[in-house]
Amino acid sequence: MAVIVIAGGGIGGLATALAVAAGGHRAVVLERAEEFAEIGAGIQLAPNGLHALDALGVGARVRGSAVHMDELRFMDGVTGEHVTSLGLTADYRDRFGSPYVVVHRAELHQVLLDACLAADSVELVAGATVTGYEQDDRTATVLLADGRRISGTAVIGADGIHSAIRGRLVGDGEPRVSGITVYRAVIPMERVPVHLRFPRSVVWWAGPGCHFVHYPIAGGRYLNLAASSDDGRTEAFAGVPVDTQRARREFATLRAARELLELGEDWKTWMLVDRDPVPQWTDGRVALLGDAAHPMLHYAAQGACQALEDAVTLGCLLEGGTNSAIPGRLTAYARLRRERTARIQHIARESTRLWHPAGAAATARNAMLSELSPRELQDQVAWMHGFQVAQPGKEVAA
Repeated sequence: MAVIVIAGGGIGGLATALAVAAGGHRAVVLERAEEFAEIGAGIQLAPNGLHALDALGVGARVRGSAVHMDELRFMDGVTGEHVTSLGLTADYRDRFGSPYVVVHRAELHQVLLDACLAADSVELVAGATVTGYEQDDRTATVLLADGRRISGTAVIGADGIHSAIRGRLVGDGEPRVSGITVYRAVIPMERVPVHLRFPRSVVWWAGPGCHFVHYPIAGGRYLNLAASSDDGRTEAFAGVPVDTQRARREFATLRAARELLELGEDWKTWMLVDRDPVPQWTDGRVALLGDAAHPMLHYAAQGACQALEDAVTLGCLLEGGTNSAIPGRLTAYARLRRERTARIQHIARESTRLWHPAGAAATARNAMLSELSPRELQDQVAWMHGFQVAQPGKEVAA
């Protein structure tokens, strides 16, 4: 039995712990906070993410608490035109083998945390701030800020976009500032007029240099609001409160969505950041996973899904691996995951070219999208949403 030390107790780290434990290994998860918890608001899970959760044994529970979506609805935020919708009901679910759902990030994290707490071979260590790693021919060791050293057969860096493991392994400095500020708020659904609720839709309102997305979370009790402004700001910041009037002014061009935007209160803002894809995810017995490996803007709604795919792939590859086979298995994991995640990173960056044009360019975009048939719309996302990772339990040669 190998001991896999995992830096990071978020969605990717907990999913990795479940995956390697299912493969017969022991997982030690290190979380810098004093307790294992998740903040944030809603996240979207396409079928590929739900298939990964199935492989981890928690898919049914997530489906049970999630809101199942009927459409991804694209609106012109200036004119109010309903441009097109990607249907997510019977045809979509038959094709991809699963629904498309939205959940609160904390709900998904809790499902994974509960499964880890119930697993005898998963150890959770809070208050453990990772600063780096060392390794030799047989072990890898995580270095903690308080001087502790925790060793195992391998180390997985699932410690996010500011990963200390990545800093040591890749050394590519601070994340890239995108120049796009996202405004987020959550409001009780009871405050939303019935005609604006779209209870089973993820809705995009596109406008010049900005767009606005909303969807229900927490079983439909709340509406998650996220509005993005291509404002060109150059410094990173996170969770900065802004007053309601400023939020309204920033998205004044989205006239068709004004009534809904004006419901938002207690807005907070983040500068969106990501990193360029890199070829180096591994160093001997150390590998990166999730946002530590491939941080992406949230516009493809695939960040959590890709971390879950990473975890299941890694668990499958490590199953049955001897100590000497571990470095090769990690190399194989990176080789399998790099191209797909890099493609999604690029698409997430480029998506604002579709959502943020103005005038004639917006009119042309609307015409192009409205001409696509339901099947053609599915085809556009099939390579992402229809992907299924290898299941744990399949032996992989060293």
